[in-house]
Amino acid sequence: MPVYTHGGDVLTAQAAWKGEVLDFSTNLNPLGMPAPVRAAAREAAAQSDRYPDPLCRALRQAIAAYNGVKETQVVCGNGAADLIFRLAFALRPRKALVTAPTFSEYEEALTGVGCETVHYTLDPDQNFDLDGGFLEAIGPGVELIFLCTPNNPTGRLIHQELLLAAAERCRRVGAILAVDECFLPLAAGGPGLAPWLEEYPNLLLLRAFTKSYAMAGLRLGYALTADEGLREAMGRCAQPWSVSTPAQAAGVAALRDCPNWAAEGRALAQGQRPGLAAGLEKLGCRVIPGQANYLLFRLPGVDDLKERLVGKGILIRSCGNYHGLGPDWYRVCVRTEEENRRLLAVMKEVL
Repeated sequence: MPVYTHGGDVLTAQAAWKGEVLDFSTNLNPLGMPAPVRAAAREAAAQSDRYPDPLCRALRQAIAAYNGVKETQVVCGNGAADLIFRLAFALRPRKALVTAPTFSEYEEALTGVGCETVHYTLDPDQNFDLDGGFLEAIGPGVELIFLCTPNNPTGRLIHQELLLAAAERCRRVGAILAVDECFLPLAAGGPGLAPWLEEYPNLLLLRAFTKSYAMAGLRLGYALTADEGLREAMGRCAQPWSVSTPAQAAGVAALRDCPNWAAEGRALAQGQRPGLAAGLEKLGCRVIPGQANYLLFRLPGVDDLKERLVGKGILIRSCGNYHGLGPDWYRVCVRTEEENRRLLAVMKEVL
């Protein structure tokens, strides 16, 4: 069996606990999936005796209207991870640049096409914030850059001025800048970098319904770019019918019926995050002041916290497999007040 390195492996945790677990390992909207989205997916399942729309026409139209972009600039996929791999296979870069730590699938996809990955290490003493030195790392020979805002697992936003400076630098050296904005709706309002797509055709944005609408099991993400050639290349690297009928229907319902769902989830997370961070610090954790719906923390010398908590019916994310972090780093999502209190109480017990 392949080694699973992400959060959300609830079945393994349930087998260890021998019962239901409270999952803090995935960073989903704390409000869960909205009822209209669930209903749309259930209704569309009845149409699954025929192939889904291979062009995702209704979904792309809804995404374009929601994001204020052209319908032709939208590429739909089976989650953002699918689009990360499509991008790598479409470009087949020889050298790429990522931060450390960050989402591991960027490097997984790059490795899959034989690409050399260069890491720009973020400073823990600066809360792992991206700094201007990153621009100097975007030099000749670098063909693809991945950035994530807010970064996963640090939860820290990248200033828009720095992102645009990176886009300009990439244009000068002939590189593609892929900015992962999947967590952005749960961390900050606004359109992200979508208004700059026309100005920077070398810019590609990754977004997903997974986090904002708690649709992880339906697998639905999309990319935005003004580069027609890149869109076509990514299309050639896609499997046919990559977005299921229920996922397409759920995405349309999410944007049509629940446009403020992410904002409501963001408000809940922002209200609960300070209390959760303070509770973790009281237990001896060094907490990175995250700006998203999750928190990265270190518990010095404790490298088995995940296993201890699973033994009590709670699942968290161990971050030892991230570049730049060690086995005593962990990540938890921000959930409801009652659930956060339970996490802290059980942590106190096992420690």
